[in-house]
Amino acid sequence: MKDTKKLREELIKKLEKSSSLTREEAKKMLLDELSQELTGERAKRIRNAEERVKQEANERAREIIVDALKHGATSYVAEYTISTVRVPDEETKGRIIGKEGRNIRAFERACGVELELDETMEIRLSSFDPIRREIAKRSLERLIKDRRIQPSRIEEVVVEVRNDMDGVLLEEGKKIVEEVGEYNLPADLVKMIGKFKFRTSYGQNLALHTIEETKIAMSIARELGAEEEIVRLGGLLHDIGKVDISDEGTHVQKGVEIAKKFGLPKKIISIIAEHHEDKSFSSIESVIVWAADAISGSRPGARYEPHERYIQRMEKIEEIAKSFEGVEEALAFQAGRDVRVVVNPDKVDDDRLIVLARDITKRIEKEAEYAGQVKVTVIREIRAVETTAAK
Repeated sequence: MKDTKKLREELIKKLEKSSSLTREEAKKMLLDELSQELTGERAKRIRNAEERVKQEANERAREIIVDALKHGATSYVAEYTISTVRVPDEETKGRIIGKEGRNIRAFERACGVELELDETMEIRLSSFDPIRREIAKRSLERLIKDRRIQPSRIEEVVVEVRNDMDGVLLEEGKKIVEEVGEYNLPADLVKMIGKFKFRTSYGQNLALHTIEETKIAMSIARELGAEEEIVRLGGLLHDIGKVDISDEGTHVQKGVEIAKKFGLPKKIISIIAEHHEDKSFSSIESVIVWAADAISGSRPGARYEPHERYIQRMEKIEEIAKSFEGVEEALAFQAGRDVRVVVNPDKVDDDRLIVLARDITKRIEKEAEYAGQVKVTVIREIRAVETTAAK
């Protein structure tokens, strides 16, 4: 036993001498090599696990979205800023026009709409204000049944219908909020929601869009464990600013003001403010409503805009930006809501850059058609390039 131990010690000393390493140094070297091998193996396993998680996450995300669409999908019929009323015969059509057109003028004045008549038996009512258009449609239908079509009677009927609209808006608002399971909103706010029934965007009825978008958002919220009540109310009110037809501010800004007026929670106000990415997302609920809004608005058949008109709108915005001196390139993105302008740094200095961005924005406001807000980013880039001599 002692001979064996002695032999082992001698062999270790010979190995140390031949390798120029002490026993501790050799042990450290072996451990380092083993550690490197384990690190490499661990990194490989981590990468494989990450890829697997990503794949599973993508599949799960698709499942959530598809399931949410099943819960929220509604039927769409494109709607516009024109309503039509069917006239039973030529005699009634003549009564509507009146002697020298006095009845039609009285009707347009009382309702604030334009009437268009042609050789067909349909009368078109045109107005940018959906409530006026609805009042005009109901008034005309009532006058056709009544058959007493004269200026004084026209005014009486329009006043009656206008007075009835408060009740109609409240009833329509109740249908929308109850459809998504919301029951505790102030009556005045429910009336505003009722206006969704008569409001459209790119041919998409706002009431149907809101119901669909809110149901999709709630389904996603349940899957992700987010606050469903916040998502419900945020989804229901994200487009509330669209019922305000004044020229001041975007529908996002108007929506925020309406929400503050009714003392709604801060999270709801944030959802309204962030649903077009005008501000950074402040909560998972805000992201969910934004995603549901995009899904509902962009799915096939939801909205209507001729391709040619869309292209013309984008080209018009780019054309305005390119018309300024010193601009080399202008590109419109996100349906014209984001415009990138590249200038010649020799012709536009840093001070002029700020003024140019403002001037382009003002021109776009006056001359272009666009939805929401347009953000103009002017880029002035200076580059220094050198090339090595050939060898």
